[in-house]
Order: sequence, then structure tokens, then C-alpha cells
Amino acid sequence: MNLRRGVGLLAAAVVMVPTGCTAQRKAADRADARDQPVAVAVTPADKTRDVPISAEVGTSVQHGRITAVKLTDDKGKQVTGEPREDGSSWVPSKPLQNGRTYTAEVTATGAKGRTATRATTFTTAKKSDKQAVTSVLYFAGNQTYGTAMPVTVAFEPGIPKEARAAVQRRLFVKTDPPQPGTWSWLEDGTQVYYRAPDFWRPGTKISVRSALEGLPIGKEYVGDSDRSSASKIGRQVKLEIDNATKQMSVFQDGKLTRKIPVSLGKPSTPSSSGKMVIMEKHQQTTFDTRGEPDGGYVVDVEDAQRYTWGGEFIHAAPWSEGDQGYTNVSHGCANVSSTAADWLMGVTQVGDLIEVKGTEVPLRPGNGWTAWNVGWDEFAKGSALPVPAGLKPSPTPTTPHPGAVAGGSPEPAPSGSGG
Repeated sequence: MNLRRGVGLLAAAVVMVPTGCTAQRKAADRADARDQPVAVAVTPADKTRDVPISAEVGTSVQHGRITAVKLTDDKGKQVTGEPREDGSSWVPSKPLQNGRTYTAEVTATGAKGRTATRATTFTTAKKSDKQAVTSVLYFAGNQTYGTAMPVTVAFEPGIPKEARAAVQRRLFVKTDPPQPGTWSWLEDGTQVYYRAPDFWRPGTKISVRSALEGLPIGKEYVGDSDRSSASKIGRQVKLEIDNATKQMSVFQDGKLTRKIPVSLGKPSTPSSSGKMVIMEKHQQTTFDTRGEPDGGYVVDVEDAQRYTWGGEFIHAAPWSEGDQGYTNVSHGCANVSSTAADWLMGVTQVGDLIEVKGTEVPLRPGNGWTAWNVGWDEFAKGSALPVPAGLKPSPTPTTPHPGAVAGGSPEPAPSGSGG
């Protein structure tokens, strides 16, 4: 035998042996795992007292999976709920009641059909005397929103950084068909936005729950309320306003449908440049700026659409029609003709994207629903919880000009009232 060839065969044989052993070990490990008894752990721990009414039934299992959770109160009434997607807990569909005792039974099933059930009994705390954080959910139910509509929750006072993860875990969004996203906090904690990497697809159904009632928030506060709503996404609309040309371009489903002359904010009261979202629509409203630094006037306006908390609107301005398309004369709003404003009211939805370019000042974070004024990577940095690494914008947008959302919403006291 050739010595070189013999050594090669021996080396090949040596390499092959551990491979077979490894495969055998893995098969044995799998068999051992199937023979292991199912182990289940549940929280709150048995006989725990003063549990917040925002409590969830924590579940963990070894050598099996959770197949049933039953939660009943001290009168024998069963509590409805559902598991989190990651299986870490079971979430009651409504807040628990203060000063009540609950029993949770959690069942897990192993590979060979073996089951194990663990039970825990706990008592919720009495109604807290701590101050409640005021929260507002800006996502009304039974609405049709544009493709850029962020789910927004506002807080007063703002949520401190150390409490944001706990609050974020109690904010739930479901989309049908699935289009996952993440929450992102403003630096001062006064608003948190939820959006996906791409604009919502038309026809998507979105359900939201802000389940904050009774949630401990830091040492001084608790959550105020548990709110839920469900709406859908309508057609794609986007408005582009260019200060250089003093023109608004209106896109529907990526196609330019109309150009409208505008007059933006004059140099002393400039309009904001950035990506904003229509927040509310009014057939008629009153701008009252008395007491504001650059205000002092009261005027009734028609066909007004707000897009910043600072008081920037698109609205009919018959008094500036001679300037529209040529000169900026407003107090920061986008002035259009009465005819154009009336037409826009029939086209736009709350949540439609508005992009203003080329003005003297950039859009301030939080001055409106500013979730789209940053790229996805920057937006994701604002999450208080880990964001899946694979959650990224599509290489090719689903629509050339993605855009907006619609619906009604309450508003905090604005710092300005248009012009």
C-alpha cells in the first residue's frame, strides 16, 4: 500500500468516528429529553399579597409547552385572557379587581403527552393612593386611517427612563395581516409611538390596547386606565409641500393627482420642515392666539387640518389667495384657496403623511406625531425593550409614495392655534 494513501484513509476514518458518536449522542439526548418530567413554574408566587391589578400570570416550562391557563376569582368566576406571543406570561383581557383573591392553574404538556399542572393563589392590592399618570391613546376605534398613522400614547407627567420598559410591556398592538413594529419614546417620556419599518399596507386591521390601569410606574405613580380600540388602514395619500416652489403636490397611491399653490409661514413665524401626520380635521374652527408671543388675533377658518401641536394647519385662507404660490405670509400654517381646502378635506385622512421641505426651521421632535421624521434605525433606538434584529424596512417600498392614516383623536392643549 502506498504510505501517503494509507495515512489519508486513516485520517478519514478518524474524522468519521466522532461524527457518528455525535449523532448518536444527539439522538440519545433527544430521547432523554422526551423522558424528562414536565416542570412548570408560575408567578405570582403562592399566597402573595398586594399584587397590582395589572398583574399577569407568569409561566415558564421545561420539557414541554403551556397548553392551558385558567384564572378564577374568589367567587369562582373565570377571567378571560390570552398568552403573550413569546409565551412568557398569560395576560388577563381586563384589569383585575382591587382587594380580590385569584387562583391560577397552569397546565403544560410534554413530548409524550405527559402533563403537569401548577396552581398559585394571590391577592390583589387595595386601590392605590398614589397619583395616577394621565395617559391619552391617540388611536380611536372604528376609524379609517392613512398608511402613516402611528399609534401614539401621551403621558403627563412624562415617564422616567427607568419605568419605560414596564410601561411599554403593557402596550399591545396587533395587525392583520401581520406587520410587526416597535414602540419608540420621546426623550422626555411624554409620548411613545408605535409603527412598523414600512408604512401600513392599505386594508390592514389594527387593534390596540393601552393596559396601564394600576401599573406601578416608578415609586410615585400608577397607571390611570385600560383602553382598547380597533381600526383599519385606508388608501395611501401623501402631501408634499415645497417652500422653494410654494406648491403642494398631492399623491394618491403613488400617483400625482393635483398641485396646489400655498403660502407658508413668513420669516418671523416660519413653518416647520419635516415629515408630519394629519392629526385632526375640522370643517370650521377658531384660531385664538391671544396671549401667545407671536399671536394676538382671533379668526374663524374653514377646512382646517392640524399637523403639529404648535398650531400648524392646512386651511382655507381666502385673504392670502393672491400670495399663494408666490410669497409666505402666514403665521406658520399652509394657506390654500377655499376651493383647494374644500377639495383636500374630501381626499385626506387623519394620519396622512405631510412632508414640508425647505423652510427656515426643522420640525421639533414631539411637535405632533413625529414618528416618521426619523429613519427606522434611529426610531428603533427609542424603544425601551429589545427590537428584533431582523425588523428592517423593505428594500423596495410597497408603494412609491407611502402615506397616511385617518380617524379622530383628542388633543392636549396646543401651544399655538394656527395662522
